[in-house]
Amino acid sequence: LLFVVGTVSCTLFLAVNGLYSASDDVIELTPTNFNKEVIQSESLWLVEFYAPWCGHCQRLTPEWKKAATALKGVVKVGAVDADKHQSLGGQYGVRGFPTIKIFGANKKKAEDYQGGRTSDAIVDAALSALRSLVKGRLSGKSGGYSSGKQGRESGGGDKKDVIELTDDSFDKNVINSDDVWMVEFYAPWCGHCKNLEPEWAAAATEVKEQTKGKVKLAAVDATVNQMLASRYGIRGFPTIKIFQKGEDPVDYDGGRTRSDIIARALDLFSDNAPPPELLEIISEDVLKSTCDAHQLCIISVLPHILDTGASGRNSYLDVMLKMAEKYKKKMWGWLWTEAGAQSDLESSLGIGGFGYPAMAAVNARKMKFALLKGSFSEQGINEFLRELSVGRGSTAPVGGGAFPKIHSVEPWDGKDGELPVEDDIDLSDVDLDDLGKDEL
Repeated sequence: LLFVVGTVSCTLFLAVNGLYSASDDVIELTPTNFNKEVIQSESLWLVEFYAPWCGHCQRLTPEWKKAATALKGVVKVGAVDADKHQSLGGQYGVRGFPTIKIFGANKKKAEDYQGGRTSDAIVDAALSALRSLVKGRLSGKSGGYSSGKQGRESGGGDKKDVIELTDDSFDKNVINSDDVWMVEFYAPWCGHCKNLEPEWAAAATEVKEQTKGKVKLAAVDATVNQMLASRYGIRGFPTIKIFQKGEDPVDYDGGRTRSDIIARALDLFSDNAPPPELLEIISEDVLKSTCDAHQLCIISVLPHILDTGASGRNSYLDVMLKMAEKYKKKMWGWLWTEAGAQSDLESSLGIGGFGYPAMAAVNARKMKFALLKGSFSEQGINEFLRELSVGRGSTAPVGGGAFPKIHSVEPWDGKDGELPVEDDIDLSDVDLDDLGKDEL
């Protein structure tokens, strides 16, 4: 694929002179003639950067010559001995041999090629690039995201949610943003960029909706915004980088379809999202809104406060919070109640009256639940939730087929519980001797 730099390295040293000669249709390029032949040329060029001692380069040589002969008079095919002319290789970011680059309409921004190493594959890529170049001339547009209003609105793709970034606007939008940014660096002449454009645009709209704008998809024309391209070492197109606050940017190397892009964006969103809230069931609304809004709601019934005190209860809540963080990508709801406070709910989930702390995972759409059988610990709960997350574990219907009545209760105040205060009984007027006689 054209957007990946070829970095097959060769270590075998052979005393070989240049792989091409004047009798070939491959044009030998050097620092002396490169600018005049390639950069100032109107032609499309395919250029191989090679080292004579490299086995991969030697195997490519006959195919490269065949391609050059086939493309003669149509596309120029050249070769640079980058071992001999290291400055030229370095200028174009060559790190391994052979590296093939396509010099199209914008000679200052070469496109990397890593298709097949056969003459057929090379010719196909050359003709594809040539077609893009000619179509660009025909339309009078450079193409890509920044081709003006008319270009952006043509082709059926709605790019309204792709944010255009420039040298001037990049830092204030992206750097130190609390949002996650996926930024595509493209070249208007690049065929792969044009293929990606509708996928990127469709993904941008879907991601904006699903993450409430917390993950943003953007695009930078690297041929215009060369400061950014240089800063981030952009050498091939399209290059996609992920920017997150406080972290160095990383390359996105996933698939180029909208579904691939959306999946990665949602992963980034959930990685950066805070853990879900852990709510006490103090009313019917808390239970209903949480369980209806999530695929599963995890309900814990904790021992009475008099059995654990505040520290004991907080340790149980901490375990739940850790598990909520661990499984936050699942987007589940998390609830708890005190033993006896919602006895009807306990009964409907098969918990009622014993074995606290207890935990049930409820699917409110299907009105089915699964019970934690292991220990109420990080390990026990993790095993329970892991089974659920892969669709295993036994389930049962919620008693009565619906949530029972939920009682409104005062939320826990965070303190140790107190025994109920009993009325003092004044025994001063009671004749205990008489009491004893009556009993006899």
